[in-house]
Amino acid sequence: MFSQRSIRSRFLIQLIIASVALMIIFSSILYLFIQSSIYDEKRNELLGIAENICSYKSLVDAQENSNDAMLGLTVELVNRHTEQQQIDFYEMESDAQTLIILLYPFNLIEDSYIKISKNITPTKQLLKKILNSIFIINAIGFLLVIVYAIIFSKMLIAPITGLNKRLSNMNEHMIRPLVVQELPDEFISLGESINHLINRIQNFVKYQKELFIGAAHELKTPLAVMKLKNQVTLIKKRSPEEYVDAIKVNNKTIDEMNAIVASILNIGRQEGAQLETPIQADVIAILRRKANDFALLAESEGKELQMHFEPNAFMAILQESLLNQIIQNLLQNALKFTPKGKKVLLQSRLNDEGLLIEVIDEGCGIDDTVDLFAPFKRQGNKSGAGLGLFLAKSAADALGGELELRNRDDHSGTVASLLLRSKLHCILPIKSK
Repeated sequence: MFSQRSIRSRFLIQLIIASVALMIIFSSILYLFIQSSIYDEKRNELLGIAENICSYKSLVDAQENSNDAMLGLTVELVNRHTEQQQIDFYEMESDAQTLIILLYPFNLIEDSYIKISKNITPTKQLLKKILNSIFIINAIGFLLVIVYAIIFSKMLIAPITGLNKRLSNMNEHMIRPLVVQELPDEFISLGESINHLINRIQNFVKYQKELFIGAAHELKTPLAVMKLKNQVTLIKKRSPEEYVDAIKVNNKTIDEMNAIVASILNIGRQEGAQLETPIQADVIAILRRKANDFALLAESEGKELQMHFEPNAFMAILQESLLNQIIQNLLQNALKFTPKGKKVLLQSRLNDEGLLIEVIDEGCGIDDTVDLFAPFKRQGNKSGAGLGLFLAKSAADALGGELELRNRDDHSGTVASLLLRSKLHCILPIKSK
């Protein structure tokens, strides 16, 4: 518990040291105040007696109602030769007794002084008892501070201990998000970050399994086609043209397999891109560059790519290559499924959560019952390995964003949206053009 690396141990030590220092300072001030008050009272008492003696020339007349003040009191007249007539007040020990002595000028011509001695041994013993009581109270207070510090520090780290216990019991088959509403306010942000990480792990485990199964299936099918074609070709002697056709079929199948392998390699490259150091980038500028690149491609296919960006700039700290990959995939899919003569719109706008980027096409729409983000899932009869949206979803998760596909409400077509949350990005002041 008292490891130097433990936050709880450092908290306990600092709290104990601060509490002890505070108790010592407070106790010292309290004791000195009590002692000073008692001595001031005794001094004023002796001064009053001396003044009355000088005024009335009689101790009895001076002390009409002060019998208690006479206890342990000794008055005598002494001569003292000093250059300045002054009042002296001091304490001295005599025969196991403590006396306070006042020298008060009586006759300035004869240099005589009234010497008043008062036995304050009971008062001294009382002060000693007070000091001992303060020590005992401080000792009890010190123990209470230690108990309180241990309980309080345990209460402070209870949420972390609970999170650690829950996370340590998780595995790839039992990953559950945290209920952030049950956490203290100070730990809500941590809980949301952990849930974001858990969501990424869940998607990674889910899609990696599907990726391995899908890759095996996708590669097994063309290999079976190649083997069957070769077996049929070798059953009997064929013409040169038939052998050429068989080789062409094999080459086409090999190209398909190469495309699948290339897509799988892109997954590895993307995982490497996730480890890149985030940089400050203008998201709107990236969107404009991508839109200009695809505008020529759309025009060559007889389609139109429109763009509308708000605000003029949106600065964030992120991996630019991942954002490029998402936008490129969404634009490729939109242009692929949009008929000739139709339009594709790339737009951005701010909402309550951050920056929303949308790619809206006029294609045939999507099947809502299919998880299009799973690997090797294809829409329609278009060519491709079916890994594009899988890569885009993985990149969006790495950026802390949310990628969504839905059908348009007004007419046929698809809306692909990417939400970059301001909470998970370092948003900088918007630039004006």
